[in-house]
Amino acid sequence: MEIFIKIIQFFLCFTILVGIHELGHFVMARIFGIRVEKFYIFFDPWFSLFKFKRGDTEYGIGWLPMGGYVKIAGMIDESMDKEQLKRPVQPWEFRAKPAWQRFLVMIAGVVMNVVLAIVIYCGVCYTWGDTYFSNEDARWGYAFNESGHRLGFEDGDRFVSVDGQPVDDPVALLNALLINENGRRVVVERHGEEVALDLSLEALIAMRQEQGYENLFRLREPFIVDSVVTAAGLRKGDEIIALNQYRGLEFFDYKALLQLQAGEEVDIEVLRGADTLTLTLPVDADGRLGVVAANPYTPRTRYYTFLESVPAGFRKAGRTLSSYWQQLKLIVQPKTELYKEVGGFLSIGNIFSSTWNWHDFWLKTAFLSIILAVMNIIPIPGLDGGHAIFTLWEMLTGRKVSDKVLEVAQYAGLLLLLALLLYVNGNDFYRFFIK
Repeated sequence: MEIFIKIIQFFLCFTILVGIHELGHFVMARIFGIRVEKFYIFFDPWFSLFKFKRGDTEYGIGWLPMGGYVKIAGMIDESMDKEQLKRPVQPWEFRAKPAWQRFLVMIAGVVMNVVLAIVIYCGVCYTWGDTYFSNEDARWGYAFNESGHRLGFEDGDRFVSVDGQPVDDPVALLNALLINENGRRVVVERHGEEVALDLSLEALIAMRQEQGYENLFRLREPFIVDSVVTAAGLRKGDEIIALNQYRGLEFFDYKALLQLQAGEEVDIEVLRGADTLTLTLPVDADGRLGVVAANPYTPRTRYYTFLESVPAGFRKAGRTLSSYWQQLKLIVQPKTELYKEVGGFLSIGNIFSSTWNWHDFWLKTAFLSIILAVMNIIPIPGLDGGHAIFTLWEMLTGRKVSDKVLEVAQYAGLLLLLALLLYVNGNDFYRFFIK
């Protein structure tokens, strides 16, 4: 059932993103009086699942869920329909229009995906607000995984700053560690003193390659009493800081020690306000002390009015766009070997929650819409960016690129895209079924 929910979310998201992208091309083409022969969600080689015709345009849904397209009259595109180019130029064809109009038609899909992300982020801010954990509330510091320890962090460290910028949201710090080109300087508070850690780019890349960013750090969980059941002498709000000779541990560590002391008595130290108390208490046969532990952490939520949500949505879209672009620049650098991280449809589908959550779904959809926009604007023949760069050349030089060059470039681009598609989905197959 969980996989089924992921699949539904993936296809719903993909349909929205592809539909909005192609709608951008369609609307801009129609504004300039260009005929659109086909408008398809998903590809339709050999046959389509559903189609109908209205006016000059055939609308349909293909069976191959790897994208979508609009077939614009008089344009060399992925359909590779060269017969139309042998006929005299018609006023309603793409090739009959001035370069600036063709350029706008080409980038309209990318613009629509960015606009969609902005609209979604505005809606999310207005409906749910921004829920985050403030670094100020990490009174007991963080616990780090093995990769974090190799970077120089110690359990109990509290973040102070990264490259001189104060840390408020720990998620932003994690993003800063993942996306950088020159390493980072992180200052932490350790045993009441500030310690600077210079994290080299090589060390951060190694952390990424071993996927150490997964659970790189988490909040330390103290043993704080929420309510007392049978433990005489303890009060609500007490923090257990030592058990027998063990101190400075977390709740689950103390809980495990209590299991080993079932039916016996233990000496505990309790922090109550500014005072430290020592108590001797019995442990029941089930290894319990007779208290209910509290969760000391409460996420913060920043709420927005309708007017406030608009600039907030723009800011979130801008940060996401900048972050992904920086990450893409790192991926294409061979020395980082981060190209090994890229994934295909399985990786994309796996980012969705296994339970239905509209808040999470719309955030993932906005993020993927930004990715789709960035990937499409890359100047690779076959993508919108490839078409746009040829048109931009014509606008700057006044010389139109020949149809033969466009045809060859289109074939080369399609072969490159096919190779990339095989590579990223091959990565998925290796990670999910072999590794």
